[in-house]
Amino acid sequence: MPPIPAPAAFGATKTTEEPLYWVQYGVADAPPLLVLHGGPGAHHDYLLPQMLALGGSAGGRKLLFYDQRGGGRSRTSAHQPITWRTQVGDLAAVIREFALGEATLVGYSWGALLAMLYAAEAARDASLPRPAALLLIDPAPISRTHRAAFEAEFARRADGADVARLRQELADSGLRARDPEAYRQRNFELSVAGYFADPASARVLTPFRVSARVQQSVWDSLGDFDLAADGRLASIRAPALVTHGRQDPIPLASSEDCARAMGARLVIIENCGHVPYVEQPAALFKATDAFLRELGDSGRDWRS
Repeated sequence: MPPIPAPAAFGATKTTEEPLYWVQYGVADAPPLLVLHGGPGAHHDYLLPQMLALGGSAGGRKLLFYDQRGGGRSRTSAHQPITWRTQVGDLAAVIREFALGEATLVGYSWGALLAMLYAAEAARDASLPRPAALLLIDPAPISRTHRAAFEAEFARRADGADVARLRQELADSGLRARDPEAYRQRNFELSVAGYFADPASARVLTPFRVSARVQQSVWDSLGDFDLAADGRLASIRAPALVTHGRQDPIPLASSEDCARAMGARLVIIENCGHVPYVEQPAALFKATDAFLRELGDSGRDWRS
């Protein structure tokens, strides 16, 4: 795996209910992008180092990442459930604290769904800063029906013959006793293999952990959701780009419904699963860079 470079700045938020860990990369006075990781309950650094390419070929953008509440270095000891509204409220506070104004939000997987939920709330609540644009990379399912289809497909892949063979090879290798760290890495790769068009690509993904408690509480809070059918996506007026890997276990129909409801551009990335920044980075960043250049990298500066 390629090394993750040190950030230009880092710290903890001061205005959120719980301190949230954040890092900044890129040029201090450049146009900003606020990047939202997946999960729920994960952390920002599994997007790195590959997603630093969002900064552009000349490093001309500033990137802000933060660990969402309950994951990574933003753990909380509070016992109340973390819901989608919790995460939307935290996102609003981050935007205000960093003086982002009308921010360009980049969301990956759950982070893309969080960006949409926030944008829909901002469309009806004038106190929330409206996003300038949404860049949605392989969004999590936008409805309970699409999520059920994803879960079934991911389970099918995880139980498939290829992954079963690789698990048996690992069990027979003696690696667990010989090199526990290498064994843990390989075990992680197999746990996420179903997300990839080619399971071997998982070796390039920075390992991550998900808080099962946070993940469950956020999904439970959404109930029997359908962001296209209930009109929330249609209420979003910000320009948007949706990307989706052709072999993503999340149904392509989910991103198609998303793009249609928002009037967004949809780019389908071939020979790619759910992790385009690892599997097909050239195709992904060509599409995202073109979108951002077309927008003129709109957005205000924030704290460096």
